[in-house]
Amino acid sequence: VLLEISRILNTGLDMETLSICVRLCEQGINPEALSAVIKELRKATEALKAAENMTS
Repeated sequence: VLLEISRILNTGLDMETLSICVRLCEQGINPEALSAVIKELRKATEALKAAENMTS
């Protein structure tokens, strides 16, 4: 059910990543902070990919 909600909300999280996020939240990690980290990691990944494309 949670994966379906994730897909409907277009989070881009796969089952493994979603499971890790849920476990972290269950252990007390702030969900908003976790979301911010995921967004920053995605931005960094996109920037690295763009840089690789420019050097290729």
